[in-house]
Amino acid sequence: MFDTMTFTKAFGALCGSLLVFLLIGWAGSSLYYIGPGHEEGAQEAYVIDTGEEAASTGEDAAAGPAFEELLASADPAAGEKVFAKCKSCHKVDGTNATGPHLNGVVNRATASVPDFAYSDALKSHSADTWTPDHLNTFLTNPKAFAPGTKMSFAGLPKEQDRANVVAYLATLP
Repeated sequence: MFDTMTFTKAFGALCGSLLVFLLIGWAGSSLYYIGPGHEEGAQEAYVIDTGEEAASTGEDAAAGPAFEELLASADPAAGEKVFAKCKSCHKVDGTNATGPHLNGVVNRATASVPDFAYSDALKSHSADTWTPDHLNTFLTNPKAFAPGTKMSFAGLPKEQDRANVVAYLATLP
């Protein structure tokens, strides 16, 4: 069976193995020591300039026309097609659905449709007006514009689509 001598040998082998692993770890850390100043985010060796930072600032300048210019040349008919994504929650016949109706939303006060239960996030913007710029910002990312909004829509990533939708909404009475 398992006597005291066998138990002592097994326990000694286990302790010896742990000692060997500790010594290997100590030797490895002394060979590959990383001194102070090498916290997270620090750069080691040297940095090769690839021009990425200059290119990223150049991309911002060459991103395209401003939203006002896109809105001036926007196509309301194309905006009506993009608005199809919004029809599941918003109506344009003056009645509320999951979301408030969007008749006359351009230049209307935020969170001002009667008989609609707005989220606290949009109620906090009630002093604002739905200008084309505010609509553009909201349609880009509703959750970033009003954190805590009940609107689950992810947003319209294309600026031309947002301009077309705003142009379409401006045609609604």
